[in-house]
Amino acid sequence: MDKIKVIIADDSDFVRDGMKIILDVDDEFEVLGTAGTGKEAIELARKSAPDVFLMDIQMPEMDGIEATRIIVEEGLGKVLILTTFDDDELVRKALKNGAKGYLIKNHTPEHLKQMIKSVYNGLGVMEENVLESLASGSDTKSADTSSPAFDPADYSPRELEIIKAVADGLSNKEIAGKLFISEGTVKNYISNILNKEGLTHRTALAVYYLTGRK
Repeated sequence: MDKIKVIIADDSDFVRDGMKIILDVDDEFEVLGTAGTGKEAIELARKSAPDVFLMDIQMPEMDGIEATRIIVEEGLGKVLILTTFDDDELVRKALKNGAKGYLIKNHTPEHLKQMIKSVYNGLGVMEENVLESLASGSDTKSADTSSPAFDPADYSPRELEIIKAVADGLSNKEIAGKLFISEGTVKNYISNILNKEGLTHRTALAVYYLTGRK
């Protein structure tokens, strides 16, 4: 099986070295390189074709949110945001720029590996406490009147089942098994829902369902 090729971008030597050690001892991963800024991560990616970026948010020269935008626009790989900052607005910006997941840094090695695998396999991932923070804070921030809040009445019962399963972090295969339908049918449902809402990926759908905000 091909190794998952990873680039680690963080302005902390300690964090970069620690994550590299964790991944280097596992035959399922290959760390292509490390970077201290978003700009360095992009330059490295253009030369080495990674699968997944572990991307810190707050870095000098170019932060992780701007780097994510460029990475997604150029198709350089999938981004898993890493941060110690539990900031709702940063979460929204990272997702809007195309990040596939968001992980607080106080993780175990096995949890980190599983999150990378999920992103690599096309699943959007998010820490439960981050989703809860987004949900609880959605009514305290200024309302965004540019888009309507999530309305269950806009969906069929089956679509709601699919959306709830996506928000629970289930894969297409797991959703198919739970609802006794084919993976292809699940994929079609999700694609149709994303298109209807103008969303680009399933993590954004999960956030929309849980917070009522796009």
